[in-house]
Amino acid sequence: MSVTRTNRDALSSSPYVSLQNLSLSVNDLLACCGFLCGDGCDGGYPISAWRYFVHHGVVTEECDPYFDSTGCSHPGCEPAYPTPKCVRKCVKKNQLWRNSKHYSISAYRINSDPEDIMAEIYKNGPVEVSFTVYEDFAHYKSGVYKHITGDVMGGHAVKLIGWGTSDDGEDYWILANQWNRSWGADGYFKIKRGSNECGIEEDVVAGLPSSKNLVKEITSADMFEDASA
Repeated sequence: MSVTRTNRDALSSSPYVSLQNLSLSVNDLLACCGFLCGDGCDGGYPISAWRYFVHHGVVTEECDPYFDSTGCSHPGCEPAYPTPKCVRKCVKKNQLWRNSKHYSISAYRINSDPEDIMAEIYKNGPVEVSFTVYEDFAHYKSGVYKHITGDVMGGHAVKLIGWGTSDDGEDYWILANQWNRSWGADGYFKIKRGSNECGIEEDVVAGLPSSKNLVKEITSADMFEDASA
């Protein structure tokens, strides 16, 4: 879940698509990427989601809206939803699935050096990062997060949108979570920058989406065909 929602947000924040005001479908990635992207609602792999965007494209949110408008506030909350089925049909009968697809022209990893990450954000917009979530992170309210106590809860992918330095000289990253706006600082948080806190600088991925709605035929030779059925 976290991979697909973050992916959609990062794309719609990119300067390459902002002129079109596109909102891309979480459901398309969640339901149709299949096991190669991960385990649907139970998590996935950011770089694989971006590669799906390159090979298959992603339809608009208008074509295939997110199946749950409320979502889950944080790990362990209920209810848990099963991954929806991939139907490859727009909810509006006057829209065609294949004509609603938008594509990325690339999917790539960024070096873990903070300077390289900052350069990528400055040039192309937000990136997607993965990190290890501990129990104390679920209770974050404000300030610069650093893991202090609690067990590992799992991995998580979020949108890295910027950076800064606190009044007392502590460097941090600024990130957007997706657990809802009542969590953290209106859904956002800061985490220590430059020391790979909780692995935040280890797995940084992004892509460059096309500004045009490129139509591609899905063939049996496509690397995702079997997985998305």
